[in-house]
Amino acid sequence: MIATPSPHVPIHEAWLATTVEAAIDPDLPIVDTHHHLWDRPGARYLLPEFLADLGAGHRIEATVYVQCRSMYRQTGPDHLRPVGEVEFANGIAAQAASGLYGATAVCAAIVGHADLRLGADVEPVLDALIAAGNGRLRGIRNTTAAHPDPRIRSNPQPPPEGILLEAGFQAGAALLGRRRLPLDVWAYHTQLAEVDALVRACPDTLIVLDHCGGPLGVGPYAGQRDAVFAAWRDGMARLAPHPNLRVKLGGLAMRVGGFDFDAWPEAPSSAALAEAWRPTIETTIELFGATRCMFESNFPVDKGMCSYGTLWNAFKRLTAGASAEERQALFSGTACDTYRLEGAAQA
Repeated sequence: MIATPSPHVPIHEAWLATTVEAAIDPDLPIVDTHHHLWDRPGARYLLPEFLADLGAGHRIEATVYVQCRSMYRQTGPDHLRPVGEVEFANGIAAQAASGLYGATAVCAAIVGHADLRLGADVEPVLDALIAAGNGRLRGIRNTTAAHPDPRIRSNPQPPPEGILLEAGFQAGAALLGRRRLPLDVWAYHTQLAEVDALVRACPDTLIVLDHCGGPLGVGPYAGQRDAVFAAWRDGMARLAPHPNLRVKLGGLAMRVGGFDFDAWPEAPSSAALAEAWRPTIETTIELFGATRCMFESNFPVDKGMCSYGTLWNAFKRLTAGASAEERQALFSGTACDTYRLEGAAQA
């Protein structure tokens, strides 16, 4: 597959600095359930860059690293090359665990990549990933967000359509449940019926739907927010009864979502973010409940449209009316349960 230019919004630190906020409720424990680290041409985001964002004043106790094709092995069988990414993330976790870089357990859980289309033949890959993770591998994700319109793209290497429905993929996904490994799934709202089929086919595998189920706002969906919301909500409502499905709240500052904060003269405030995202976030929590939802930063992808500090402030504004128990679940408890982060963020 040929790599294409990044679809992500470029990061402009000076623009982000036009809006700086003190952390709201700075003592609230948080697990950032979804972030990446990479070193790509013109886009370096490694531990130093992430630590700078973590310094925004929020109590980020642990983080979950999610696959993004970083540091793959350059030699060996193709199906084992993604093991290099888990080796890389585990090395970052070891650095963070030294205590020399602050209190956050960065990469405390690692979501790696194994091509689940291999079906039963994915077992040796899972064995290699588990060994490379040194106890930190806590999930698998494949590239699955696809749409026939070329204007809708959130990955430099777009996947073919229909992967979630393939028998091999579903067989591979079913194997994850036996190993207590959740499957992260990134799908657009137009694919929620496929997610439903996958969840039904793998009742013993815990499936985590990334980025609120991907309501689209570009291409044929530009300017159609009300219609998209209705279709997205219907799709999410069909998924809500499945007990083996959880949802990450975030990822709404990607181009495919249709927001244009990056075109504003100043970076958006947390109040502006909360207002824009309220319908999606609140509806998801209403459908799934706090114990099946968890907030994510999706950094550095979402950093093109907002800063780390304002992002978490927005999430805190959106949950201002929730109970203490609900907030604990949304900001840390669901994450700890999903990714087996025993002892993290439980204070």
